[in-house]
Amino acid sequence: MIRVLIADDQDLVRLGLRALVESEDGLVLAGEAADGLRAVELARRERPDVVLMDIRMPGIDGIEATRRIVADPDLTGTRVVVLTTFELDEYVFDALRHGASGFLTKDSRPAELLRAIRLVAEGEALLSPSVTRRVVREFATRPSRAPRPHPRLDTLTDRERQVVGLVGEGLNNEEIGARLVVSPATARTHVSRAMGKLGARDRAQLVVFAYQSGLVSG
Repeated sequence: MIRVLIADDQDLVRLGLRALVESEDGLVLAGEAADGLRAVELARRERPDVVLMDIRMPGIDGIEATRRIVADPDLTGTRVVVLTTFELDEYVFDALRHGASGFLTKDSRPAELLRAIRLVAEGEALLSPSVTRRVVREFATRPSRAPRPHPRLDTLTDRERQVVGLVGEGLNNEEIGARLVVSPATARTHVSRAMGKLGARDRAQLVVFAYQSGLVSG
């Protein structure tokens, strides 16, 4: 069973998400929170697999709540999916930078949301790749965000740097393999090694590292 925690300050939104989760086989509601502090508290107590996190909430916002959850060593198995009203939202980049595994807009179709929950619970990330890529490109390449190479970037091999750049472009393992003329399994190995060296929780964070380090052009 995939345990899902819902964090949103709007009662109707929580009601809709709860109904969706409770109606789906294989999913179980781990709790609901109307503010960021409560979301962190429930996450630490219930240890859900996935948190559906609104960005704008009272107390502490969804970005700070995400940061606290991701930083908690007891919650290494918990993944956060950010819910936002607008696709091009500067807060989305900050949420990804602080460890969110991806994001969805609140008008996403129920089937898309359910698929997202399952993908993230399985360790995948970077939901809605084309949109996520556009958001990261929009805000990571602004003049105010000069490249800040990851402190462990030098530990990557040339091929691993190349692979991180391709992940930053939104390519999956099959597409990376085709681009580099290697098997998807080999591409997956390079991605995994790069994630380990850079301390990335998932591919979404690897994308952020790629843009911040200047491995992907805007």
